[in-house]
Amino acid sequence: MSVNDVNDLIENRTYDEISVGDEAHLEKRLTMEDIKLFAVMSGDVNPSHVDSDFAKSSRFQEVIAHGMWGGALISTVLGTQLPGPGTVYLGQTLKFKAPVRLGDVLRVSVRATEKDDQRHRITFACRCENQRGDTVIEGEASVLAPVKKISRPRALLPKVRLTERGRLHEILTAADRPEPMPTAVVHPVDQSAICGAVESAAQGLIIPVLVGPKGKIQLAAEKAQVDISAFELVDVPHSHAAAEQAVALARQGRVGALMKGALHTDELLREVLKRDTGLRTERCLSHVMAFDVPTYPRPLLITDAAINIYPKLAEKRDIVQNAIELAHALGNDNPLVAILSAVETVNPKITSTIDAAALCKMAERGQITGGTLDGPLAFDNAVSEAAARTKGIVSPVAGRADILLAPDLEAANMLMKQLTHLADATGAGVVVGARVPIMLTSRADDALTRMASSALALLLADHQRRCGMLGRTSGA
Repeated sequence: MSVNDVNDLIENRTYDEISVGDEAHLEKRLTMEDIKLFAVMSGDVNPSHVDSDFAKSSRFQEVIAHGMWGGALISTVLGTQLPGPGTVYLGQTLKFKAPVRLGDVLRVSVRATEKDDQRHRITFACRCENQRGDTVIEGEASVLAPVKKISRPRALLPKVRLTERGRLHEILTAADRPEPMPTAVVHPVDQSAICGAVESAAQGLIIPVLVGPKGKIQLAAEKAQVDISAFELVDVPHSHAAAEQAVALARQGRVGALMKGALHTDELLREVLKRDTGLRTERCLSHVMAFDVPTYPRPLLITDAAINIYPKLAEKRDIVQNAIELAHALGNDNPLVAILSAVETVNPKITSTIDAAALCKMAERGQITGGTLDGPLAFDNAVSEAAARTKGIVSPVAGRADILLAPDLEAANMLMKQLTHLADATGAGVVVGARVPIMLTSRADDALTRMASSALALLLADHQRRCGMLGRTSGA
């Protein structure tokens, strides 16, 4: 069962109902919210757990869970499942075998190994394993088992919200389904790039193909203290050759996605956009960020803050369609698209309002499909139903947008940074519109953000494969 399951009743198993060999377990993925909640509860603010900048210089080079977080999950199994309510803890030994990293899924299990009939004591073997089957915690617990049956309504705990990546966690959970995707990691010659590839591989999201100068890649791995011996390494002399070779691997079908390493975005996209040898389709490329905004009740996709500077109407049509496609990959069959401007009325002096009206008409005529569009909408009317009501706007999109199309790159970039720094929003992005998804990871991205970008790419590629959309080409 999952630690988050909520049933009507919580019921124990008495001493007499338990036999040696009986087992129970739960599974839980570690998020930054878990770490911070544990730190708040315990007062343990060791920077290895709560300070990402410090953690980068530590032995594990990233934030890891408190050791006793896993111990608390063992207590959860004993106290709620086996034996369950009425259990009295007598003793616990634990050995910590490996770190628990952000995004790891722990399977926490207990198994009855010995019973003491005189004192109603049971000894349990306890184990925590990550998603790769590695033991991270093991030990033994001794409990006084209940002798009377207890069945009680399950207590409903108050909701506690920290402004941390709940929906990035949901993206990772959704990405547990498809098989990992062969991914060309382009020029991963620094620690950030190589760690991003290794972490995503450890989560079962990608199968890295490392493309770049062999010596520099191996040196980066040594400095990061990560093992890349299981990954294919394609040796090329420099970053330009790495971009060219990675695109060639995608055209050959050997990889299903690209991940940017330590090279400029322009250098990678220049190869992607080449008409004869690139990965162009009939659509223009665009970047979509999947945001978790703590004060907004649903995932929010924002586009385009990275590629198209001042898009024209035809380009905006592609940008919208790309974002809709990503929303479909995330399970939203009819995303609500708000086309942003400064006002909610069409004004010939404001080009973005004319474009918004035209895009809505294009959707009505089938030139944009798969979503519901409305615009122009000012930002407040797009995300606040109260603001939309005040303005008298009657719209299926107003106040409930899933996708925000900004007028241009400047507006989208400012919007994303305002949400990040003023609303504690977090996001992960992917480039859509090429023959394969492209992850434009950044040095500033932490482990969970890099993994969420990989998960977005995996879900998008899986969606395109299932829908038969990978054959779209243009000039190639």
